[in-house]
Amino acid sequence: MSDQEPRKVFLAVSGMSPQIITETLYALIQEKHWIPDEVHLITTEQGKQNAVLQLLEGERHFQRLLKDYQVNQPVLFSEQNIAVIQDANGQVLADLRTPQDNETAADTICTVIRELTSDADTELHVSLAGGRKTMGFYAGYALSLFGRPQDRLSHVLVSEGYESLRDFFYPTPTTRVIYDRDGKSLDASKAQVWLAEIPFVRLRGGLSQSLLNGQHGFSETVALARKATEKSPSATVSDLR
Repeated sequence: MSDQEPRKVFLAVSGMSPQIITETLYALIQEKHWIPDEVHLITTEQGKQNAVLQLLEGERHFQRLLKDYQVNQPVLFSEQNIAVIQDANGQVLADLRTPQDNETAADTICTVIRELTSDADTELHVSLAGGRKTMGFYAGYALSLFGRPQDRLSHVLVSEGYESLRDFFYPTPTTRVIYDRDGKSLDASKAQVWLAEIPFVRLRGGLSQSLLNGQHGFSETVALARKATEKSPSATVSDLR
């Protein structure tokens, strides 16, 4: 890493609810005083549509969050930063329904994290809170494979009554009325959001160059790591060519 300030990158996986992005970003700004230079999202085709409509267009909750908490520096997040999971034929996936869909998601997540960690002058924060449980698992596992000392992994927690509400995106600095599933009014400013940082084992130092260069998918990478472990207690993936 050079002496210059690293480029801060926030990566999330999500399904139909893009609120995970604004909830986590709120916690990063308020708790950690960590403001990303860019935001990336991995999701399905429907997930992308929801993120664009709810965060970037319409109410523009992403920009509203930055304005509410006086984030004056630019934070790049656009449709170009949203990676949509595609099958082997290049068809975008509306949802993860089959084992093959999950394997495709794993490869996509693995590829994105491998690419984002290939630049020594970046600092990556990955959230595993969104999307199907398998997506969060793959994100955490991929970061364990490719993460550097400066990278972080987290889950976001939302106070009872506000979690998974359609109209809740983050605790607002002033009163904002939203409604729960029963039509009861709530004040978004009263919500609490916490960031739970998750420790993880960093295996990058034991990976061969071919794995770091992106010549293997998720399952192949894991298989090579397993082979190295079974080959010898002291062996590393770099022993396998």
